[in-house]
Amino acid sequence: MIDWNDCQKNLGISFHQESLLEQAFVHSSYLNENPSFARPNNERLEFLGDAILNFIVAEKLYEEFPKLPEGKLTEIRASLVCRDTLAELASSLKLGDWLLLGQGEEANGGRTKASNLANAMEALLGALYLDQGLAKARRFILRQLKSELKKIKTGKTTPNYKALVQELIQRQKKLTPVYHLVEATGPDHNKQFTAEILVKGEALGRGTGKSKKAAESQAARAAWEKLRCSHG
Repeated sequence: MIDWNDCQKNLGISFHQESLLEQAFVHSSYLNENPSFARPNNERLEFLGDAILNFIVAEKLYEEFPKLPEGKLTEIRASLVCRDTLAELASSLKLGDWLLLGQGEEANGGRTKASNLANAMEALLGALYLDQGLAKARRFILRQLKSELKKIKTGKTTPNYKALVQELIQRQKKLTPVYHLVEATGPDHNKQFTAEILVKGEALGRGTGKSKKAAESQAARAAWEKLRCSHG
């Protein structure tokens, strides 16, 4: 049985409605196996938290970087609110320890899955907003993002083109892009990877790199630049 007081101590937050805190950690797989459980899953809170997160980050960037154009602000925001960043924040807060998971999801490493952790982070933010308002939610998430914001100020971060392209394609086409490894050439100690980003079979960009991840990032960058130009 989870001790939610321990969870609140860990987070440094005291909830007025503990039910909201608990709901933030209910994965859909848990309800599938425990249909009589008192709380709904965290997906609605995740939806709310995502919107609040984007607003808070956009507001902060608008204030902190008065000379940056809209396109650059969009790039930075996408890097801050992407799944990987949120999963890292959630991991640092040990959110995975509190997740309520079904047995199958638990067995498949659900506590460390980036998607589950990122979703829990957004759901927690949504729960905190409902429980204590925007000011408390803002203070909480900006405290977690402090080091990332510092990196941006010192120029030690680069845009997350995969996150940017996914956001743009989902908004424009209501589709999610996929990546395809075209080829891997060269000896094992010096391989060169080539990848494409596809939407419904159409290649939007191609990139190369020393790793599959680097190649995908370059493909995403090519697609981002192409899409931004074609849509002004």
